[in-house]
Formats: sequence, C-alpha cells, structure tokens
Amino acid sequence: MTDPPGRQPDQETEGPVVAIPVYAGVSELELGLMVAVCRLCGGEGRARTVNRSRASIVTAGGLVSTPHVLYAALPEPAALLVPGGPGAQKAARDPLLREFLTRHAALPTGASGSGLLLLGDAGLLRGRLVGGPADLADTLWGYAPDDVRPGEVVADDALTSTPGGLPALHAALAVAARVWGEEAAQDAARRLGHP
Repeated sequence: MTDPPGRQPDQETEGPVVAIPVYAGVSELELGLMVAVCRLCGGEGRARTVNRSRASIVTAGGLVSTPHVLYAALPEPAALLVPGGPGAQKAARDPLLREFLTRHAALPTGASGSGLLLLGDAGLLRGRLVGGPADLADTLWGYAPDDVRPGEVVADDALTSTPGGLPALHAALAVAARVWGEEAAQDAARRLGHP
C-alpha cells in the first residue's frame, strides 16, 4: 500500500527505531550525540526518546526536553542507547524503566557514563565486561560484572559501554553499525568529524 500523493510516509514504518530512555538530569551532550548519530544513519525520527510520561524534563544543563513517546507507545525498538547524567541514579530506581530495559536486554545497547547505573539496577551488567567512568568503577563492581575497565570504551557482544561525555559517541556509533551497517556508522563518524 502506498501513501496518497502529498502525504508523508508514516515515520513508524520507515525503518528501525532506536529507543533512548530520558529522565530529569540527563546529559544533553550524551543525548545529543546519540540522537545525531541515529539521525545521520537512519534519518529523521529514527531515535525516539522515551519516558513514563510525556511531561517535559529538565536536562543536566537546564534545557527543557519533551520525550517523544511513552514506554507503552514505543514501536518495537531495534536497539537502545542509554545516556548518563546526574539524574541517572534516581532514574535507575524507576520500576517502569527497569522493566523496559529488562524486556529489551537482548537488543544492541550502548550506554555512556552514569547511564550504566540504569543497566546495572536492571541486572544487565552481571557477567559482562564493562567500560565506564573511573569515578563509578566501585559502584559498577557492585553489579557483578566480569570486569570493569575504568575510562575505557568496551564492547561486550551487543553491549558497548563508555565513559561519559564525548565518548558516548562510541556507544552511539557501535549501535548504529549494528542497526544500519558499518558503512553508515563510518559515514556518520566522518560527518561528525570523528576519525
């Protein structure tokens, strides 16, 4: 079935969606990098920010953002990206977020900085190799990973974990390569000025 002339195709049927859980205090740098990579690789609307509510949230830097969709209304995602931020520890206690992450544990996932706390509280770091921020190394060990490599970007099967800030780009590119292919991810990296 084709769309009538003049009507835009439904964004939900155009291709894979990458879900990005957001919360009050999320890092707008990490979130922005993740959304940019998805947009460059898959096009507009491929990254969907999700939360328990569509109420606006305040990011770590004071910007106001409105999540695209509720957990229950999200089309089945192809992958997850989990940005960090000073609000991650509180967000990790949200039972709806934990359930959402657990339900999608098998998907390609990229997590940066304190976003790893959300995965840890959902039980998704157990038995994994984990990279991340040096200042969270002791906390990450509490989630029973096989190893924690502070300050490193680490890929362990479908999970890519990174320190916070600009290294979040590595998590986004790793997920993009799995969803849209290595060539699309390399092109996005080049367009963002990343070698």
